[in-house]
Amino acid sequence: QVQLVESGGGLVQAGGSLRLSCAASGSTFSSSAMGWFRQAPGQEREFVAAITGSVWSASTSVRNSVKGRFTISRDNAKNTVYLQMNNLAAEDTAVYYCAAAVLPKRGGITAYDYNYWGQGTQVTVSS
Repeated sequence: QVQLVESGGGLVQAGGSLRLSCAASGSTFSSSAMGWFRQAPGQEREFVAAITGSVWSASTSVRNSVKGRFTISRDNAKNTVYLQMNNLAAEDTAVYYCAAAVLPKRGGITAYDYNYWGQGTQVTVSS
């Protein structure tokens, strides 16, 4: 069983920055792919960024609309994955969710690729 706890959300002005953190329990963290998703009111949950487990050199992927602004990283010693968000815009406003992929799930760009989820953290960007 994996538990995920997000933190770092809040209210920020357009152009500002936030760093989200996701602390994970369990001994499989370093080998697990991790992802960030977001869901705005009335919209479906969408992929934001993902990072593979360290066995696969922790390679990353991000959605095109945040490329160059958002960065995903992980610290296996702290069982934590981060989402650094810079130059935030109003359209980034959403609840952000952390997700973990434990075998047989392998992670990816859809919600079905993950089997554990955090409770979400609200990010609100004022224009």
